Amino acid sequence: MSDPVIIEAAINGGSTKARNPHTPTTPEEIAADALACIDAGAAIVHNHIDRVMVPGEESAARYLEGWAPVLDARPDAILYPTTNFGPGVEGAYSHMRPLAATGHLKIGIIDPGSVNFGAIGPDGVPAGPGVVYVNSYGDIRHQRDLCEELRLGPSVAIFEPGFLRTAMRYHQAGMMPRGAMIKLYFGGHSGYLTGGSAGRGAAFGLPPTRTALDAYCELMEGSTLPWSVAVIGGDLSEHREVVLEALARGAHLHAGLEDHMGDRTPTNVELVTEAVGLCAEAGRPVASIAETEAILDLPRREH
Repeated sequence: MSDPVIIEAAINGGSTKARNPHTPTTPEEIAADALACIDAGAAIVHNHIDRVMVPGEESAARYLEGWAPVLDARPDAILYPTTNFGPGVEGAYSHMRPLAATGHLKIGIIDPGSVNFGAIGPDGVPAGPGVVYVNSYGDIRHQRDLCEELRLGPSVAIFEPGFLRTAMRYHQAGMMPRGAMIKLYFGGHSGYLTGGSAGRGAAFGLPPTRTALDAYCELMEGSTLPWSVAVIGGDLSEHREVVLEALARGAHLHAGLEDHMGDRTPTNVELVTEAVGLCAEAGRPVASIAETEAILDLPRREH
């Protein structure tokens, strides 16, 4: 297969400087990393901010502090945020409307399920209290409707197989908004939101194996939606055989310090460069930003 591969750089997420000193946290660091990742081959950049419990307008303004220099240099850049912490689904997504109003936001979010995150305790089992990331069916419908209303192509995160079954229901019903991309998040050894200690996270979902890939592909059978693979709480490059098999089946790639946990402390640019290398090994070119918009069929918005 020689179709172009979309590389998405998830540049910070739950990572901290304690976990990896290269993690960008300030708007200036986020802007610099985003531009460097685009230059290295990423067509999409996803980031979190340091203010997750503020009103939508304030949250949007904080995102734009980091995005403005990127958009000045690359007006075609595809950037998108994460959710906030409420209150409720309306509060969690209240920053999407002011971001969309700028005319620059092209991608929204649908997280179609719920999942446990946390660390492993000294006794070797998941430690309390942990975090339950909750998205009820009503919440999911709100996310979907918001993407449809704002003409945003949904980034559809798949942490567990049930997430994918719900996403496929929307797709089969003809209700998945235009521009959607399925993100298969294989659970690495360190899980997610585990602080600074590599190897001590509670793993979630399916592991990065050929059997797990087969299972996800079976659930997507008959779908024409673009899809990507990531290893959350692990190292994408350590699972080369599975990644190359996914690329051979038409997958795109999701990489960056939000995902990465391991003994080394790479930069986002190094992780994007490694993803570019995997594409070359699979015999597939890397998609430009313009090609990415076409592959995803992102809705066009009025500026």
